[in-house]
Amino acid sequence: MLLSVMGLILLCIAALGISAFINLNLPTHSQTTERLSDVEKARLAEAAHLRHSLGEAVWPGWGLPEIPTIVYNEEYAFLVGYPDPPDGWVRMPQNEPRGGAWEAVPNDAFEGQTYYRQPLPNPEITPENFTVLVGERWVATLQTKEYAETVFYTDFQEELPPALRPIFPYRLAWGVIMGETENYIGGLEHEAFHAFQGSMAPSRLAEAEMAAQSENLYPWDNPVLENDWSTEADLLVRAVRSESHEETIELARQFLTQRDERRTTAGLGTNLVNYERQREWLEGLAKYVEVSIGRSAATTPGYTPLPVLSIDPDFGDYASRERFWSGQIDEVKRSAVREGETRFYYGGMAQAILLDRLMPGWKEQAFNQGVMLEDLLQEALDRL
Repeated sequence: MLLSVMGLILLCIAALGISAFINLNLPTHSQTTERLSDVEKARLAEAAHLRHSLGEAVWPGWGLPEIPTIVYNEEYAFLVGYPDPPDGWVRMPQNEPRGGAWEAVPNDAFEGQTYYRQPLPNPEITPENFTVLVGERWVATLQTKEYAETVFYTDFQEELPPALRPIFPYRLAWGVIMGETENYIGGLEHEAFHAFQGSMAPSRLAEAEMAAQSENLYPWDNPVLENDWSTEADLLVRAVRSESHEETIELARQFLTQRDERRTTAGLGTNLVNYERQREWLEGLAKYVEVSIGRSAATTPGYTPLPVLSIDPDFGDYASRERFWSGQIDEVKRSAVREGETRFYYGGMAQAILLDRLMPGWKEQAFNQGVMLEDLLQEALDRL
């Protein structure tokens, strides 16, 4: 027994030593900053190819238009898919002009076309991860995958107690959260859908984004609210996973009833109820599109990723996307008991999945003024 305990202790010490050694080589800066690397270009090209190939089946109208993209690292923002762009970008919905002139990236191209860049002299002023206006066009924005990895390590280290920082397995954590290129491509699709929301319903996007101002007023640490959220999320997940149409309907009804009771019990004012509903519309729909298109890539016969992505060692040909989709459904329950608005991402996503089953054609109404996901779900149930 003693030998077994000693062996386990030695094994743990060895694992911590290995982790500490690996951490000595964590990247702290992108290897290439003044242009897009070949692998970053391949990821952008595949995201556009995936959306054009399968996007219409996920959301009518989203797969057709060209949606330009800005990706950025610690030094430059790069704009692809937008010939001769006007200067800068506009942060939305605040309508704040940002940036300067775009210049053609010298001696380089993206899919045979000129692409553009501008330096980011202030690390606090970036295109962020959302959507912006460049001229009159809505543009998706996201960090490069390489830069996102360095930011992840830096931010994670700052959150940990000093004693854990040298030994925590950061690479393992990164691999779980964003290591697979499919996750990054999903992020590009998520932001491209925000650009689509902006182009189709700019006032709705503005309302939903400005509703986030209520985040600091939300009673995240209320234990009764947390318990009620957990019950609500469980009903929603069970409805999504049920293979019985009748059971799905009954669980969906219970979910909406529980939601009303939760809000009443917590005494949520109109502004906080609106906050929930708006963020589910904005972020829940984008999360739904993100997971749905990845699953479609894995399950659609004949879909083939671009061959150029073979240079990316983190790309797995979408083999993990069905498992990822299932894991994201489970995340509905886990996020319901965490502080922060990710619960609205996942709750909105799950409601959208239910609507696919209970009210085909619901997407035709989804961008109408004032229409929220729970309203559409109630309408679907009223029809049954």
